[in-house]
Amino acid sequence: MYSFEQLKVFITVCEFGSFSAAARKLNRAQSGVSQAIANLEVAINQDLFNRDKNTPVLTDNGHALLPIAKSILNEQQYFDQKVEALTKEYEHELVIAIDESLIDEALLKSITPLADQFPITNFEIITAATFDVEALVRQGKAHVGIVYADGELKVDMDFFLLGQARFLTIASPKHVLATLPVVQDADLKRYRQCVHRSAKQKELWFSYGISSMMWYASTHQTLVQLVQQGIGWANVPELIIKNELKQGCVTALPVAHEHDGWLTPVGCLVSRRLAGGPVLTRVIDTLQQYSFIDEHWQLK
Repeated sequence: MYSFEQLKVFITVCEFGSFSAAARKLNRAQSGVSQAIANLEVAINQDLFNRDKNTPVLTDNGHALLPIAKSILNEQQYFDQKVEALTKEYEHELVIAIDESLIDEALLKSITPLADQFPITNFEIITAATFDVEALVRQGKAHVGIVYADGELKVDMDFFLLGQARFLTIASPKHVLATLPVVQDADLKRYRQCVHRSAKQKELWFSYGISSMMWYASTHQTLVQLVQQGIGWANVPELIIKNELKQGCVTALPVAHEHDGWLTPVGCLVSRRLAGGPVLTRVIDTLQQYSFIDEHWQLK
């Protein structure tokens, strides 16, 4: 029967490219790494590596088994973390990371009671771009992340859907695009676009740049301000421009392919790297009681 330790060695060899590199990473002798792989191959009756050359090369069967091995170790780590969480008292710190455009008074009001329920816990709320929030959760720097969801399965963190957000294409009322009865893709491509981009220069999958002229910003609020200055047009969440729309500071463009704006899922990521406890459980329960519908948070 194979062991979790053998699977860990197998994955490490694949990630670092050789038995010697894996041995250095695992702080083990190279012979121990080679023996672990050999024992795993015997246990499952499969050749995982071709050893004809100096550098081991994954066999077809090895390629097929690698993602399953990673999944097994992820689940084992998750199990260990849950066991640890069940034996812990209240956490002393809990970090919630939120996409900067999704935080509002209703969301903060929903988690305010946690201050009285867990007085010894220090809460930290971080606002960042969706990609940066996901990275914080993945790296174990945040327990919970609220993001625009891309539908991709996250094998290293848990996820649940919170609702959906509406994005509108906006421009200054004085912009040429605001004078058109219908705005086509070709019209948008002709004029400068203000694009949201994370700290690592990643763009959201539904509001990426299509124009040949770009200005970038890491917050949607900055995009709104750029649009108000007449720099260009942008895709932004309806949540953050309600007042600007009422005041006529910006206008929603009648884009041909999105008459009522673009709806995208909003979801919650939960770290598997950080061991949770009663406080995290209550935070998740609180968030699950609320949903994000179109442009605001509300109780389900």
